[in-house]
Amino acid sequence: MTDTYRLYAMPHSLYSARARSYLIKRGVQFTELSTGHESFKSEVLPLAQLPTIPTLVTPSGEVIRDGAAIIAHFEEPADWPSLPTSPRQRLLSLLFDVIGTDGLLRPAMHYRWNFPDDNLAFVRYHFIHSQRDTPQREEKTEHMMERMRHAARLFGVTDETRPVVESLYKELMKALDTHFQVYPYLFGGRPSIGDFGLLGPLYAHLGRDPYPLRLMQQHAPCLFRWVERMNRSDQDAPEFLAAGQDFLANDEIPNTLVNVLKWVAEDFMPETRAAAETLNAWLQSEQPEVGVPAVGRLAQAAGTATFQLRGHSIEALAQPHRFYLLQRVHSYFDSMSPPSRGDAVALLSELQMDSLMALRLEKPIVRRDNLEVWGT
Repeated sequence: MTDTYRLYAMPHSLYSARARSYLIKRGVQFTELSTGHESFKSEVLPLAQLPTIPTLVTPSGEVIRDGAAIIAHFEEPADWPSLPTSPRQRLLSLLFDVIGTDGLLRPAMHYRWNFPDDNLAFVRYHFIHSQRDTPQREEKTEHMMERMRHAARLFGVTDETRPVVESLYKELMKALDTHFQVYPYLFGGRPSIGDFGLLGPLYAHLGRDPYPLRLMQQHAPCLFRWVERMNRSDQDAPEFLAAGQDFLANDEIPNTLVNVLKWVAEDFMPETRAAAETLNAWLQSEQPEVGVPAVGRLAQAAGTATFQLRGHSIEALAQPHRFYLLQRVHSYFDSMSPPSRGDAVALLSELQMDSLMALRLEKPIVRRDNLEVWGT
């Protein structure tokens, strides 16, 4: 039996970037294969249940679909070494995972699909190589790319919202750049779960596609260095002469990180609030049975949520996946001691996220047989 894992992923995939970076930083030996590889359809898909990436096959043959589950496979037995142990840092690390995997989808999709003169040839190359080599390869590639262009609109990117999407992203990019001038990672000298989540959009779309890559390199070089750093097995922080190798001491949350989260909150909170209202109304109306898929193409769509952002009305899909990940944030918050919870509430209030802990779905989402399904 080999000790090498198989990671089914693609370079242009947002969710693949999160899992790949984790495996690199953890020192896990793996081989990366495309979903176009014949083994994906014949060996992996029957156990993965959905043709999504990333999907990991362990040396023993276990199939694990989804980046969060892949990371948990290694983290849980080791008591989550990639999460800070101090309470406020731990809470924010879990929150950054949600922000990366769900909260930055709008700029990620906008900067990939709305700059075809710069991006199209590059993106198309990757999409065609994610398809199996069949006579229908070209046709399937065009179909898949059109689906993703449509998804960009479903996430709320329109001609009317484009200016606010771009201004928010540029301000966030600047805030992150300021933070990474001082610290190699979000919480100091080593990457956390939050770093891996945040990397997804900031590498696969925004730090790699030609147009947004140029934007980041020109206007946020320290952020770009963090993107590079997250894909290296070593610390890769020679420009930091005294960075240390651990998370910041004394549960410190630097002002630079506070500023990042304040920018995030302006977009993340209104959308999360509107999505929670939409999804809870849908749950009351539809009453999905326990075990019914809640996330992915097998799930029934719950509709869209509308919210206000800098004077613009944005309509976007209400995504249960955001709340599947937020459950970890809520669970940790609920487990805190009263003093730690008080400190967390004060911090969330400063970040203008004080209502986040109350934004919960009326039904939990649980994971069974590689699917995220409605629980009791």
